[in-house]
Amino acid sequence: MPTALAVFAHPDDIEFRAAGTLLLLRDRGWEIHYCNLSSGDLGSSVLPRRSTARTRALEAKAASRSLGATWHPPIANDLGICYTDLNLRRVAALIREVEPGVVLTHPPVDYMEDHTETCRIVVTAAFARGMPNYRTRPARRPTLQPMTLYHSLPHGLRDPLRRPVRPEFYVDTTSVQDRKRDALACHASQKEWLDVSQGMESYLRSLDEGDATVGRWSGRFRRAEGWTRHLHLGFGSEADDPLRDALGAELCRGARRRG
Repeated sequence: MPTALAVFAHPDDIEFRAAGTLLLLRDRGWEIHYCNLSSGDLGSSVLPRRSTARTRALEAKAASRSLGATWHPPIANDLGICYTDLNLRRVAALIREVEPGVVLTHPPVDYMEDHTETCRIVVTAAFARGMPNYRTRPARRPTLQPMTLYHSLPHGLRDPLRRPVRPEFYVDTTSVQDRKRDALACHASQKEWLDVSQGMESYLRSLDEGDATVGRWSGRFRRAEGWTRHLHLGFGSEADDPLRDALGAELCRGARRRG
């Protein structure tokens, strides 16, 4: 069975940036896996850290179930996703265990360092998947299956210097938007936190508005997620594009060239 693994920083990041694509793959018979590297323990202004982490774990598990995905536990706390030897070995173990053909993660540069560091860790861990002398934590046998990494759009659809970021291609998520919203709604504790910390007012409305913006960028879809392939070196063939192959031209559209 073809397999996709989504590795993002915090509980709810997958729902915002990748859940639509995961649902489309699941509907086409793919096995999908779900991992947030952080427990999300700092994501509340009213609950203590341990209670916040417990609450967010329950919410993430519920969201994962709603997507039909296999849930994997976090390896760090908020602001603790650092490019360390131990974190690399833990994520490499996950990749060896799951053996995905597709890995979805954050872009190389995003609005906060937890996102950026998650991307760096995932890329290195995936690169090390087949190195027989690299020992993971826990130990897992190396695997050399071809793998293609895809980077999502950044939070806010801009880089940290406020410049708009456009993807390599768009995926039409219109047909699964309600299911994607239901998965995000599982993260009920985030309404309070995102209202307070980022002024979102309604995180579900923010989801719909963001996906509508990406859909307009595509010039074709009402709602969309955007993806950019990572360089193939060390992962597979330059021609490998399993995500677009799986979803087809009906659901995928390349970005229009500018100027």
